[in-house]
Amino acid sequence: MATIAISSLPVATAAAVGDVLPIVQGGTTKQVTNALLFTNATLVAPALGTVASGNISACTSTSMVMVTPVIGAATGTSLAATGAVTSSGTAGVGYATGAGGTVTQLTSRTTGVTLNKTAGAITMFSAAGTTVAATFTVTNSTVAATDVVILNQKSGTDLYDLMVTAVAAGSFNLTFRTTGGTTTETPVFNFAVIKAVAA
Repeated sequence: MATIAISSLPVATAAAVGDVLPIVQGGTTKQVTNALLFTNATLVAPALGTVASGNISACTSTSMVMVTPVIGAATGTSLAATGAVTSSGTAGVGYATGAGGTVTQLTSRTTGVTLNKTAGAITMFSAAGTTVAATFTVTNSTVAATDVVILNQKSGTDLYDLMVTAVAAGSFNLTFRTTGGTTTETPVFNFAVIKAVAA
């Protein structure tokens, strides 16, 4: 067969929206448009390589695996991890603004308080400190019976021993006493609920 030289072909440019590619199927010539190829196209198991940019917010797959992603500032409703969740920065790991609250005890130092937050501060009723232990109940709908509640003294002249002496679904008991002070004041105790499970 003789060699046929093809010359004077136009310089290739990027495909325009209206460009078509003719194909022959079953003896009939058909057209494949640029829009058909690249708009809403379904790719089956493609090897994409390194993707420089894009938007995956509309993806419906629930089994996406990302290897060492740089997430940046992320928001969401939950995070399930099988390994450790750690922080190497100075912000640490904890609750964000809005997760906490405050409440003030009324009537006496054994009067219960209600604060439905996972963290917060309890201002005690004004009374003299005593080394005799007393207890009041903190009603808190975020608390489960398996959770761990941590306490510490935020303010006050007297120094207090603080103990969580019961945890139940929707509440915990806070027991307190001074180490020897008898100052009449309104100390403030911080608490944080750590979600936990029994198994």
